[in-house]
Amino acid sequence: MTEAMENLENLPLREDLRGRSPYGAPMLDVPVTLNVNENTHPMPVEVVEAITREVAETAKTLNRYPDREFTTLRKELASYLGHGLTENQLWAANGSNEILQQLFQVFGGPGRSVMSFVPTYSMYPLLADGTNTTFIAGSRADDFTLTAASAVEQIRHHKPNLVVLCSPNNPTGTGLDLSTIEAVYEAMSEHDGITIVDEAYAEFAQDPSQTALTLLEDRPLLVVSRTMSKAFALAGARIGYFAASSAMCDAVRLVRLPYHLSAVTQATALAALRHRTQLLENVEDIRSQRDRIVRKLREFGLEPADSDSNFVFFGGLKDEKAAWQYLLKDGVLVRDNGIAHHLRVTAGTESETSAFLESLEAYLRNTGELS
Repeated sequence: MTEAMENLENLPLREDLRGRSPYGAPMLDVPVTLNVNENTHPMPVEVVEAITREVAETAKTLNRYPDREFTTLRKELASYLGHGLTENQLWAANGSNEILQQLFQVFGGPGRSVMSFVPTYSMYPLLADGTNTTFIAGSRADDFTLTAASAVEQIRHHKPNLVVLCSPNNPTGTGLDLSTIEAVYEAMSEHDGITIVDEAYAEFAQDPSQTALTLLEDRPLLVVSRTMSKAFALAGARIGYFAASSAMCDAVRLVRLPYHLSAVTQATALAALRHRTQLLENVEDIRSQRDRIVRKLREFGLEPADSDSNFVFFGGLKDEKAAWQYLLKDGVLVRDNGIAHHLRVTAGTESETSAFLESLEAYLRNTGELS
């Protein structure tokens, strides 16, 4: 905890924020950083040049406010997603976190609740706190899966105003089948609840065609959230977006900050989308390294989950904290999500993946967990 955080007790905070910790993963300077699910592949030179040109052109008019409606960007996003979507059904913000925050601001708030099924993305309860929305931690099975029957039972019991389905789920990497999403939507619709499907890792799925985008038609209370941080390798640019009904886009306009998407952000996103073929070429390689990790971990006698994302969640460790520390000393940073006997690792480049696998194998041999 920083000195500034320690001094919070001297400030007149909202009572419900006292004792809370901010979101954050370790940011350490190590040779192999595989803890925050970034796309670790270098940005293609031609894309760097295209972004540079677009931003340079935009710089000429930075004395003016940006296009508040970012219409050109929404058209390009609709073209990328397909499924008959139009620009009126697309919305963008500074990362998918701001997308979710805006949805919580509109449909959550005091006296309202949001449910998600833990373990899942740890920002959901923090976003709920920030918008004075009660967070309801739904449960998963012992193997971290979520069935339609279980989800529907929990929703009917709690009747949340919003539900967030992370698919593929973070930290487990597992995707939901469309029938489960449909069942959740129907259960939420019984009390006019909003269903949000967070598809931050959708491009890495074993079958990317199995997306909640296919369910949007005639489902006005469904939102599908995406990001350009992962497959598009634009984590540093902070660009998230959602697809939904045009009415849903109008709803978030009620709470968005004026000119919330900067001209530089819009220019960066447009250049990337117009060069998406080059950017998405690395997706197949990342999938290959992810599947390689799963195979090797099983050979090590560990228990990796089948992954639809760009990372692998695995169990079977006797002491996950000791394993994490060993890897760190060896120059490899992975994620400890606080789940006993489990760690999570991002699928990096071939050399990064090899460094992780070799280090983990050495640890398991040293501890006698691998003969």
